Amino acid sequence: MSQKPAMRLYDFPASGHAHRAVLMLSLLKLPFEKIFVDLMAGEQRRAKFLALNPFGTVPVLDDGGTIIADSVAILVYLALRYDPARTWLPQDPATAGEVQRWLSVAQGPVFNGPCSARLVSVFGAKLDHDRAIATSHSLFRVMDAHLTGRGVLVGADPTIADIAAYSYVAHAPEGGVGLADYPAIRAWLARIEALPGFVAMPASKLPDDS
Repeated sequence: MSQKPAMRLYDFPASGHAHRAVLMLSLLKLPFEKIFVDLMAGEQRRAKFLALNPFGTVPVLDDGGTIIADSVAILVYLALRYDPARTWLPQDPATAGEVQRWLSVAQGPVFNGPCSARLVSVFGAKLDHDRAIATSHSLFRVMDAHLTGRGVLVGADPTIADIAAYSYVAHAPEGGVGLADYPAIRAWLARIEALPGFVAMPASKLPDDS
């Protein structure tokens, strides 16, 4: 009888936050069990889930009883726990600081830009779509300039900074934010997608899709 994987990931497939964790687990070749959380039915607000994460958000990782909530926190945990080479989260202060900078970007401009624009288009969120699109393009102009002549966001090898930024940038067109004007970003996305173990986030069906 095969042993069940020790790790469980509480997941909603259309969430870019959850996809960050799914992608990192896959890149590290770590077995895990997905536990579907029906956000549309409000399962994240029920007592059973709130006992795992009082903030009521996915993803949540249960690693043999160690509970880690929040996508970026999960990336940090996995990199420190399961990457002894420390390539995903380098430990020298300057590089670690640069990684943290982009983790903050993922939780700030990425959330307020492409993530929020997609929330409006795909889920009907009551947010300012025009503002989210404008924030996205402001972010993408900076990212594209930063990535010009670079393979990844920090250093020479992929880090959790790339994983934190990838999902919502890759799916920005679902929020009405085109990537045609950002060749360095598109090349970066392709490099992440070529990594061994890469798994894509499912494309979302927009409300007016046939």
